[in-house]
Amino acid sequence: MTKRIAQLLVGLVLYGAGCAIMVRAEIGLDPWTVFAQGLSQQTGIGIGWITNIVGFLVLLLWIPLRQRPGVGTLANILLVGTSMQATLAVVPPVHGVGVPGFALQLAVFVGGMLLLAIASGLYIGADFGPGPRDGLMTGLNARLGWPIWAARLGVEASVLLAGWLLGGTIGLGTVIFAAGIGPLVHRTLPLFDRRLRATGTPATARTNTSSSETAAHPV
Repeated sequence: MTKRIAQLLVGLVLYGAGCAIMVRAEIGLDPWTVFAQGLSQQTGIGIGWITNIVGFLVLLLWIPLRQRPGVGTLANILLVGTSMQATLAVVPPVHGVGVPGFALQLAVFVGGMLLLAIASGLYIGADFGPGPRDGLMTGLNARLGWPIWAARLGVEASVLLAGWLLGGTIGLGTVIFAAGIGPLVHRTLPLFDRRLRATGTPATARTNTSSSETAAHPV
């Protein structure tokens, strides 16, 4: 249990750090972070704190969907945005001119996404419950019968549009994240999933199941 808790906490802290690094790359973000960034620009509240607040509000939507949060769900709400805000305080924006500058921004973004994928493997593999946003998707599936892909597409398209209208950053990074995070988590989850090691479940079976739990944002 101690190792699982440590894995959860490390995973959530690294997840927030990965999100912050992608923000600093300034070439686009995942849908939920675009939404948080847009709200941050409109309210003046730090994007990390907005991430925590949005996570709590999304958790309230679990009530009519009859979802039950786990320890990991609550820790997600408290730690991801806090870690994100702390990382933003020490990591400066990445600016560049011309092709070399853009290449640096791209490298920083990919580095952040890789860190986020490792973090996702850690916190999902600890098996303490889904993040608030992932639970919303599975709740819509269980309660309303929506396919997971339809629930995710509908919700994330909505928050992406809202975030963009509020001033959030959409760009190449948004496309890279959408195309790359699923395959990356598919690789990292078997490395950290304690249930796989305990039961001997084939990695493909577990990672295919967990793909519906990852926004990855996931969280």
